[in-house]
Amino acid sequence: MKITRVEAIPFAIPYRKPLRFASGEVHTAEHVLVRVHTDDGVVGVAEAPPRPFTYGETQAGIVAVLETVFAPQVVGLSLLERETVHARLSRTVGNPAAKSALDMAIWDALGQSLDVSVTELLGGYTDRMKVSHMLGFDEPAAMVAEAERIRDSYGITTFKVKVGRRPVSLDTAVVRALRERFGAEVDLYVDGNRGWTAAESARAMREMADLDLLFAEELCPADDVLGRRWLVSHVDIPFIADESAVTPADVTREILSGSATAISIKTARTGFTRSQRTHHLAEGLGLEVLMGNQIDGQLGSLCTVAFGAAYELTSRRPGELSNFLDMTDDLLAEPLCIADGELVIRPGAGLGAALDPGKLRHYRQDR
Repeated sequence: MKITRVEAIPFAIPYRKPLRFASGEVHTAEHVLVRVHTDDGVVGVAEAPPRPFTYGETQAGIVAVLETVFAPQVVGLSLLERETVHARLSRTVGNPAAKSALDMAIWDALGQSLDVSVTELLGGYTDRMKVSHMLGFDEPAAMVAEAERIRDSYGITTFKVKVGRRPVSLDTAVVRALRERFGAEVDLYVDGNRGWTAAESARAMREMADLDLLFAEELCPADDVLGRRWLVSHVDIPFIADESAVTPADVTREILSGSATAISIKTARTGFTRSQRTHHLAEGLGLEVLMGNQIDGQLGSLCTVAFGAAYELTSRRPGELSNFLDMTDDLLAEPLCIADGELVIRPGAGLGAALDPGKLRHYRQDR
């Protein structure tokens, strides 16, 4: 079970429409496929989605750091030496998506080698999660129409609404339109991607006070330290720390300082090993936890549901598992299927992810 080779393969798949939010917009999924080979012939896989406007990583940067820095540090190690892998990767600052994809590909290879699923390795609580769908910036009527389509096609009844535009009424009008259209049939929460000031966020939350929101996420920047604490103290629903709480240390700081009351775990930026640490910390602190999405493809979403289904805490709330629906294609040989508002883990060992070689040849960017 020794690691013999690490591949980092850039690929690009267009979205059906641009995904727009306060911190940027995405037209094409320019991701990196990571493959970990072992001396037993096993190949573990995972996906790294760079988000340069949030974490500073680019597709080319992920490929470079994996090939020149991280691969030499893990080749020769056993798949069981995950703590050694974690320690070696942690010597290099930043690069969360690159580290996470390598970590998850190792877990996938380990599961295949032991003939058990990654979900069972992690905890094995359940085999599925309810799904939440993200609604990006658009006019109210268009966002209501998208929510109707997603509900009718996939049975999804929880929606994360992107906010953070100015004036704030642009976004509060959307949330109101969604609530007026669906009433109590759906659950709604908002994510500002740090787009508003604390004062603007407070105003928006007052305008939406009667709309029965589940959560508010990253409405204003965490580095506005006093403003963020003031805002959280005036919000009467859980306030989720997302990009401001990437590591367990970040979570501890944000929660104990009063800058958040809940967290989002994204396997695309913390892998399985660090996500475990964050989960256990959150469990000990009694925090609400959501499984978030870094605009992942189907392989990334498979990683998210594999982790989220492993624990009671992370499977309690719907996970953000549907953004791949906005992509024109994917690398999986058998597409993921969301039915009755749920996504089920793949059967079999590891992640159960089989790639389509023809699609990989078509979409890879290095040949």
